[in-house]
Amino acid sequence: MATYLDEIIAAHRAAARADERSVDKLIEATRNLAPTRDFRDALRDEGLSVIAEIKRRSPSKGDLAPGLDPAVLAKDYEAGGAACLSVLTDSQYFGGSPADVAAARGAVDLPVLRKDFTVSEADVCDARIMGADAVLLIAAALDDAELSAFRRLAADLGLAALIEVHDESELERAVAADADLIGVNQRDLRTFEVDRGLAARLSARMPDGVVRVAESGVRDEHDAAALHAAGYDAVLVGESLVTAGDPAGAVRAMRCS
Repeated sequence: MATYLDEIIAAHRAAARADERSVDKLIEATRNLAPTRDFRDALRDEGLSVIAEIKRRSPSKGDLAPGLDPAVLAKDYEAGGAACLSVLTDSQYFGGSPADVAAARGAVDLPVLRKDFTVSEADVCDARIMGADAVLLIAAALDDAELSAFRRLAADLGLAALIEVHDESELERAVAADADLIGVNQRDLRTFEVDRGLAARLSARMPDGVVRVAESGVRDEHDAAALHAAGYDAVLVGESLVTAGDPAGAVRAMRCS
């Protein structure tokens, strides 16, 4: 059964095939950029860290906050104690753009993840060039060689690489790629259902030293507290924050869970 991820990845791979830019020149263009902020280290707190997401819409839920101002929302998140930001840059499916990364990062002192569908070396370089501090690598969208190569390139460019997994086999692949920052997405990409026990099951299988991030299905401080108890260093939260009447307060509640 085809999933929304299949459709999105196909679109991004088509765009990558049409991209005639030189990767070597893109890499060279990153060399004189200002240093990145340490995304991974920002999550290594004694308590639960929150990666707060700037997200206008999703394929499964439709519009969430189509009129949001990235800079204003970033400031709200920072005021609530967010450790990092996640910014969607996919335009077709999520309503985002690289300009959202620049606006959000320019408004606060927090490290920023470019959340998009990375399928090429150029995508990794673009994340660095647009001002991100971390890049998302989705194991389900990449083969083993790509996963390892993109993680290494990210490290060479000064970017953290959040490797996202959805099951045990993808976790094994992430570990084999020397991931030190792993996100467990609890949403089933075929049914859109959330398995809130998945993150707890996978946490026990992660090596020592890996920074653990739980994604999807984090509705409130009770979900956040359960994930912290399961060994997670951070939660990545989008929908419940962008739709909250008080984003700063929503972040603060999860941090205090």
